[in-house]
Amino acid sequence: MREENQSSTLEFILLGVTGQQEQEDFFFVLFLFIYPTTLIGNMLIILAIHSDIRIHNPMYFFLANLSLVDIFFSSVTIPKMLANHLLGSKSITFGGCLTQMHFMIALANTDSYILAAMAYDRAVAISRPLHYTTIVTLKSCVLLVAGSWMVGIANSLPHTLLTASLSFCGNHDVANFYCDIASLLKLSCSDIHFNVKMMYLGVGVFSVPLLCIIISYVWVFSTVLRVPSTKGVLKAFSTCGSHLTVVSLYYGTVMGTYFCPLMKYSLKDAVLTVMYIAMTPMLNPFVYSLRNRDMKAALRKLFSKRISS
Repeated sequence: MREENQSSTLEFILLGVTGQQEQEDFFFVLFLFIYPTTLIGNMLIILAIHSDIRIHNPMYFFLANLSLVDIFFSSVTIPKMLANHLLGSKSITFGGCLTQMHFMIALANTDSYILAAMAYDRAVAISRPLHYTTIVTLKSCVLLVAGSWMVGIANSLPHTLLTASLSFCGNHDVANFYCDIASLLKLSCSDIHFNVKMMYLGVGVFSVPLLCIIISYVWVFSTVLRVPSTKGVLKAFSTCGSHLTVVSLYYGTVMGTYFCPLMKYSLKDAVLTVMYIAMTPMLNPFVYSLRNRDMKAALRKLFSKRISS
């Protein structure tokens, strides 16, 4: 009964990115620019891929799903931060906090596994071009994306249930602008040793796609280096360039944010968190559209259709 009462009455206070009012005003304006840009950019990627039959292939199927995940990922935290700032409130209910945490973990995992699927697609396209259409089929692409969502949810659910069973007494100030698992564990007055072990196990599950990406690119580079043609080498690196940029940006900010002691939080961590939560989903559409001729052509076709209509 006590836990039920806690879940219905408990509220947390989101202190913001840094906790300093002047800096919070700056981050509010920054997020007010980033969030609509993220939505518009990723929606344009999805619409362009959907409307141009020439790029209805596995590479762009994965890209459209990555953009969809990025839209959800940004929408879990940023609107709440903007609303709280406008309303002069910093509170979030216990249920709202758990919901944020659950979807953040699930979507982050889904994002990473889709990036791994994209790396696998590029590896097969470059290393086994003659067998590509028989290996990377529509069915296999759908299964990879569905599997990414399932792993994300499966990895998130235990953390959500374990955190929901904790007791929180005394300080309810979350040293962030959203509810992340590390901040909540720090505030709990229950024994969190098992939760911490599960959190690091979850990090292990989250790291599996990075290992798959590394293996895929070792395969790609070993194939490319055997190609005598300089033109072929440049084309292969051009094909993988956008994906490598996104992977580096994504995993670089994730490692900087979470691969650190549980009790430590500094201004550097706050900046890395903003990069991870807000900047990466916003930059992904620009990286893919600016470095990809097919994507630029699809976007031009989309705009020309809208203008003519």
